[in-house]
Amino acid sequence: MRPANIVTAWADVLAGFATSGSIIFSSEIYSGETLINLIPLIWLLLSTTGLYGGGIVFNDVFDAEIDAKERPNRPIPSGKASYWKATLLGSLLLTLGVLAAVQVSWLSGTLAFSIAAAAMIYNAYSKHHPVFGPLNMGICRGGNLLLGVSVVSSKIPEYWFLALLPIIYIAAITTLSRNEVNGGDSNNSVIALLLISIVIAGLLGLCLLNKNHLLTVLPFIALLSVRVLIPFVKAMHQPTPENIQIAVKAGVLSLIVVDATVAASFGSLLYGLLVLSLLPISMLLAQIFSVT
Repeated sequence: MRPANIVTAWADVLAGFATSGSIIFSSEIYSGETLINLIPLIWLLLSTTGLYGGGIVFNDVFDAEIDAKERPNRPIPSGKASYWKATLLGSLLLTLGVLAAVQVSWLSGTLAFSIAAAAMIYNAYSKHHPVFGPLNMGICRGGNLLLGVSVVSSKIPEYWFLALLPIIYIAAITTLSRNEVNGGDSNNSVIALLLISIVIAGLLGLCLLNKNHLLTVLPFIALLSVRVLIPFVKAMHQPTPENIQIAVKAGVLSLIVVDATVAASFGSLLYGLLVLSLLPISMLLAQIFSVT
């Protein structure tokens, strides 16, 4: 289920929640109204846990034969998990993801179902396509951010374009990760670095959209640049399996920084720091569980 990665999915939802304008920190933090506002957020966090966990379990299910050759230590080829029990677990998690989202609204449920469908299409068909694979994976994460926005349905048409940030960002990571076991293609590394640069430029553009939060957001962008650009540049110059895996791992975990940047831009410094606090949790889990 890649627990470290699931934490990054929480960050998507939290960023979307901030974008929706929903109140978390206010002078009436203990009021009934604020607590009611938090209930949809809890449902959506549960939803994204199921969607991401289920999607990644099915990733191992569909890759069982390839993993038997390239990653024999993975749960299914190593015999730690059976193929059919993994299939059952993935199905239950995806179902949980959709049902939890329906508790918020039918729009949230529809988004959750679409994310689950996109994850299955990626695992079964598009994963190995050089263009549609990265795009498909990016759509899953972009939809996840919109899942957070869907707590206020009217905000989806207004801020749909924010989904482009995780779409491009995850497409960059997916492009870089291709053939990571045997060493990557330098052309893929260049494309991935270009896509990451576009995301950073987009976040700067977001600062201009919310001018009052410009100084608040810049430190988050600086942190993202340091965490991602350095390993990506190294992977471009030396596309060895180790360098690529390090860059991919840094990229996956740093999605939390992308989300924290969005959260700070639409919420506040305090809210951005709250989202960023998920990073050390994810990094700790990454020491125990596989990320790539």
